[in-house]
Amino acid sequence: MTERGEGEATPCEVDKKISNLHIRNPGLDNIVRDLEDKLKDKEELVDSLLRELEKLREKQEDEQKKADDLKRTVEVLESIFRTPKYSEFSYIELQQATNDFENSLKIGEGGYGSVYKGFLRHTTVAVKKLDCQSMQGLPEFYQEVDILTKVRHPNLVNFIGACSFPEPCLVYEFLPNGSLEDRLSRKDNTPPLSWQARIRITTEICSVLIFLHSHKPHAVVHGDLKPSNILLDAKFVTKLSDFGISRLLTQSSATTNVHRTEPKGTFAYIDPEFGHTGELTSSSDVYSFGVIILQLLTGRPALGLVKAVQDAFTSENLQTILDKSAGEWPFLQAKRLARLGIECCKMNRRSRPRLETEVWRVLEPMVRASSLVSSSFQLGQDNDSHAPSYFMCPILQEVMNDPLVAADGFTYEAEAIKGWFDSGHNTSPLTNLELPHHELLPNRALRSVIQEWLQQEQHHQ
Repeated sequence: MTERGEGEATPCEVDKKISNLHIRNPGLDNIVRDLEDKLKDKEELVDSLLRELEKLREKQEDEQKKADDLKRTVEVLESIFRTPKYSEFSYIELQQATNDFENSLKIGEGGYGSVYKGFLRHTTVAVKKLDCQSMQGLPEFYQEVDILTKVRHPNLVNFIGACSFPEPCLVYEFLPNGSLEDRLSRKDNTPPLSWQARIRITTEICSVLIFLHSHKPHAVVHGDLKPSNILLDAKFVTKLSDFGISRLLTQSSATTNVHRTEPKGTFAYIDPEFGHTGELTSSSDVYSFGVIILQLLTGRPALGLVKAVQDAFTSENLQTILDKSAGEWPFLQAKRLARLGIECCKMNRRSRPRLETEVWRVLEPMVRASSLVSSSFQLGQDNDSHAPSYFMCPILQEVMNDPLVAADGFTYEAEAIKGWFDSGHNTSPLTNLELPHHELLPNRALRSVIQEWLQQEQHHQ
């Protein structure tokens, strides 16, 4: 038990003193309550002022964004009018070309307007008309004009010209086979794209993205890559379009702020980091490209597709989700494409592969092995189904022109098996067993038989 010192009060004595204090000051409680009420009022006033301040800051940011957009539009206009590199059409010309934008000639909807088929100056064209109700339409119109007058590539849509008044319009080459979205959904009962065609389309998209991202003095990031913006010409060559929300980046910086509260684009294809931070980079296009790869493999809608393919890949059930309408996918090529698509769709943009190195190293030998380097190809399955099975290359599923025998004893088309080895494989494409060597021997007897058969087929046609 602790002893108390002299003069130290007991707890009872302390309570008694407090009680006496309240008796001598009967208004003390009222004073305290009054002060507490005043303090509460002051706190509410401070909170109200802070809320007002936040609203003013948001308003200031909105005004700054509008000013930045206007500044960007003016800069683009100055650039265009300083160095005009396109034909200027009158609005009357475009009205006549499209029968006054007749609804039956409408062939699509763009990010900020409708697209019409037209006949202009003896040429079939596509005319994109600005939606006057669109708040972002005018800046995007001039942005697209600016980019398409600066860059040229075989896999970019050919920009012909524009009309700026009274209603802005863009004029492009007409692409008769529509969009990749149309082909994957088999719009109007069109035949499906073969797996060979899909590999070639994938490679062409990669090629044009590499070109845009390395363009000088300003790299170009598309920002809205999706199947509806990937068009196909008469020979089904890929043509990337719709640059309305694209951005020109400086070579010294890998990122730029889009100056918008909500990043534009289509949800299922938007880079998650772009959605969170508003920073658009070349890696943002890589994410969208990855989703498109998985769509070409599976034929499925984009929403939820990355997880579905990841699950099938991990559980070794990839075959169950491949698009069977594309024909018999070579499993090893399908597996490599699936892995590539998944890698491109990683949440962390720094973990995604570089197009010009890691991605191209996978796609370039794959497209060569599929003998699809040339721009012309056939849709669906080739008309070789009546050929003897031993005439067909096991990799390409096409009649062989230059059959070679590999160390596994099987015969392959020369380009296909060489592409297989060039892509780093040391195993048989059919047995998956390691090969003792990469030597290839001409199968002259089979080649002679195939040539004779082909000549007979030509006579029957």
